[in-house]
Amino acid sequence: MGVDDIIAELRVLPAKILPKKKPKQFQKVEVKVRMDCEGCERKVRKALEEMKGVSSVEVDAKQNKVTVTGYVEQEEVLERLRGRAGKKAEPWPYVPYDVVPHPYAPGAYDKKAPPGNVRNALADPDAAPLARATDEEEKLASAFSDENPNSCALM
Repeated sequence: MGVDDIIAELRVLPAKILPKKKPKQFQKVEVKVRMDCEGCERKVRKALEEMKGVSSVEVDAKQNKVTVTGYVEQEEVLERLRGRAGKKAEPWPYVPYDVVPHPYAPGAYDKKAPPGNVRNALADPDAAPLARATDEEEKLASAFSDENPNSCALM
């Protein structure tokens, strides 16, 4: 075994030992962060703009919403906000109300939600069991619906 063989073996060694990281996907991460003033907004924006892989940061202080686009993961963004900005951060819990089958069921409807949005009851099964109706419940509810032409006429 010569010197060239040893050098060739050493070049291949890191690829064998170190696992390959999966490349991050370009995505949009939405986070809920409480911001009381312009100073909080600047602190959040600065902490996220300095992050590696971030393309843009949009801060909506009225809705307490931060949208980060780039090659980042949601957990990295949350940790960065908790560490550098010192803010309590959580994933954006709201979706448009037409995505949820029963948006005004207890647990899905939230008075603090932005206009046209409700809590994402489909993502958290324990949050709103009434917001997710089974197929049998849907059939029973539509049997007496005004929109169903074959509904019961005794009502």
